Amino acid sequence: MSSSMMSPASPARVSQSLILLLSVATGLAVSTIYLLQPLLQTVAQALGIATQDVGLIVTLTQIGYGLGILFLIPLGDVLPKKTLILTKFGLLILGLVLTALSGSFVAILEASLVVGIFATTAQDIVPFSADLAAEKDRGVIVGKVMSGLLLGILLSRTASGFIADLLGWRAVFWVTGALILIIMIVIALSVKVTTTPSKIPYRQLLKSTLQNFVTYPELRRAMIVQGLLGVSFSAFWTNLSFYVSQPPFEMSTSKIGLFGLAGAAGALAAPLAGRLSDKKGPQLGIFLGAALVLISFIAMGLVPNSAFILFAGAIVFDLGVQMALVSHQSIIYALNPAARARLNALFVSFMFAAFALGSYVSVRLFAAGGWMYVIGLCVACSLGSAALAILSSRKTGLKV
Repeated sequence: MSSSMMSPASPARVSQSLILLLSVATGLAVSTIYLLQPLLQTVAQALGIATQDVGLIVTLTQIGYGLGILFLIPLGDVLPKKTLILTKFGLLILGLVLTALSGSFVAILEASLVVGIFATTAQDIVPFSADLAAEKDRGVIVGKVMSGLLLGILLSRTASGFIADLLGWRAVFWVTGALILIIMIVIALSVKVTTTPSKIPYRQLLKSTLQNFVTYPELRRAMIVQGLLGVSFSAFWTNLSFYVSQPPFEMSTSKIGLFGLAGAAGALAAPLAGRLSDKKGPQLGIFLGAALVLISFIAMGLVPNSAFILFAGAIVFDLGVQMALVSHQSIIYALNPAARARLNALFVSFMFAAFALGSYVSVRLFAAGGWMYVIGLCVACSLGSAALAILSSRKTGLKV
């Protein structure tokens, strides 16, 4: 791995090994908030949790993630990033241990909140990669690091399912904690931070974070469009394990986890979305992403009992979500280089609030009317996102 992590003043010295390290660290951190999704049915049975209540575990994790982003990520603009990342990784391991030891619904809810808050380490790394990059390469480098984040989100489900089938659901959290400990050691030994932190007081830092919401209409538009896509994303993945564990599919936990591979295939397009943003502008990537999400959910609604359509749809809609996400981040990271962590905090906290809303509402829709109610929610949100993407492009004077 690279022996130094350079300041934004030296973007030309970014190495591929450093980008790889950042990608792996980001992926491991963010994976922790998705480990339980393919295990919800198993955990509900093990802890005696009602089906309509078990979705609260996912919701609370996502709420914790949103809170951690809003209140902790801005610290990346004022504290040494290496110290911040290592400290939060240590607390994340604590949350994983508490999850593995949980013996009741309340205990696993509390542990999930801790995991959600400190999994935000991932979002300390992404804007830093933008600091490292030259302007002409920013989309590509952020896209590569985002690939690590997105692969962590999606492959976590596959790994979680297989580990749970082999060793039980609690082992998933012991194994993940051990892997994060290893990456902590690598970062501690091989990464030297040379950036100089600011001395902005924390209260002023939070105030300036919120001021960015008022200052930049581009940020507000990005939050709304990506938030609608986030509701669809969360609704699908939260309810998938319930749907395919029932007839006509009756899939095992490990087979459910394989759907993460479909999502991962879509996530690999993140660097391509970065290149598209660098060359053609981000508005095209946002519209194309929203359109792909809409098309995939329409197809799933028309052919609801096809495992092939479900799998292919997961590839296409994840591709669309990631295209829009990377394109949006290209926009917001260019707004104010000195406040990238704060801008990212607002953007991602809103996105995960949308994830939490999608989980909460969709589980109840599934209980009330089944899978087609969930698909209906996804179609409505992705249609709204595509429409807003077109309106946004017109406001900025760009064509999609």
